Amino acid sequence: MKRRTLVLGTAAAAIATFGAGALLLRPEPDAPVASNAPQPGSALVRPGTPILGPEDAPVTLVEFFDPACEACRAFHPVVMDILARYPNRVRVVMRYAAFHDGSEEAAAILEAARKQNLFKPVLEALYEAQSQWADHGTPRLEFAWNAAAEAGLDIELARRDVQSFAIKSYLARERQDIETVGVRQTPTFFVNGRPLMQFGKDQLIEMVRVQVEALDG
Repeated sequence: MKRRTLVLGTAAAAIATFGAGALLLRPEPDAPVASNAPQPGSALVRPGTPILGPEDAPVTLVEFFDPACEACRAFHPVVMDILARYPNRVRVVMRYAAFHDGSEEAAAILEAARKQNLFKPVLEALYEAQSQWADHGTPRLEFAWNAAAEAGLDIELARRDVQSFAIKSYLARERQDIETVGVRQTPTFFVNGRPLMQFGKDQLIEMVRVQVEALDG
């Protein structure tokens, strides 16, 4: 119980810390933003990007995330709640922003998991074990691999896949896109091409709600 309390407290602190930084980085209110869902091929949504929810959903929530990011872990249940609330209306496009030490390998594990149709369970396993492997100074990736294996990943196959040209080139493109979009912190959210102007759980839920209800208006 004490460990769970500590983990939850750390995650809450991570959200608060990121929120302060996000306010400094948010665009001016009158900055031009897209009014429609981003098209595949843009720097926000690329063909073949991991998607949670129906691929043809009319509302697109893009999340730039880092598997080692405490705030990303804390926001994951919020994102899942949004999908549960709008199961046919919202899709979540997952984009890697591997800013922490060890995050690039963790992202490669997730791409290997995607090849085995295990992206979501392995992502959740990495978040669950995050405190074990995601030491920002000296990451211990063997614990990330162990967590992925417990989620059902074929480790022998995955270790070959993470060295493949396909995964290496995919992650290189992700690095280019975070530069193009200007992502500096994680998680960073966009809803139908619009950046989340004020960081927070309620703000994200409200922004998605407005976009969904606009479809029914």
